[in-house]
This record gives sequence, structure tokens and C-alpha cells, in this order.
Amino acid sequence: MAYYVYVMTNRSKTLYVGVTNNLSRRIYEHKSKIIEGFTKKYNITKLVYHEETDDISVAIAREKQIKGWLREKKINLIESVNPAWKDLGKEEFDL
Repeated sequence: MAYYVYVMTNRSKTLYVGVTNNLSRRIYEHKSKIIEGFTKKYNITKLVYHEETDDISVAIAREKQIKGWLREKKINLIESVNPAWKDLGKEEFDL
């Protein structure tokens, strides 16, 4: 089974880091504002980064690692693979 660590954002580039075992479903939930919480409150609907692993422990550790970084380091991570901050949810999952 695959597990994903992902970063989402909004127009003002507020960042949210999460982990899931079904990235397309989770992105759909964020975009549809189905689940109450931070992403719904701050309209965080744009997937800008993700990585995959087959080990849930590795995914959770990586999520915690990224969450602990300063904003600048998170931005550098995003821009290393997505310099234009494109919505990967639209590009990869048609969401």
C-alpha cells in the first residue's frame, strides 16, 4: 500500500502538511471542504507537493519532519519540484 505526505496551500500561500493512504480522495475532501478543520477554515484547496512511500511509519515521520521546518524550508521543498506552485490536484488527478 502507498502512503503520501503532501503539502497544500491557498491564495495567500498558507501551508498545510498532511499524510494519507489515498491522495486523490484526500485532495477531493480538501477541495470539497467535506471535513471541518484548518483546511476548510482557511480555504486550503491547492495541492503543491507530495511524495510517496510504502511504509506508514516513514510517512508519519516525514510529515512530522516537514511540519517542524521553518516556512522557508517548506517553500524550498515545494519549489524544488513545483517552482510555479501549480495545482497538482488539477494536473495529476483532474480535481
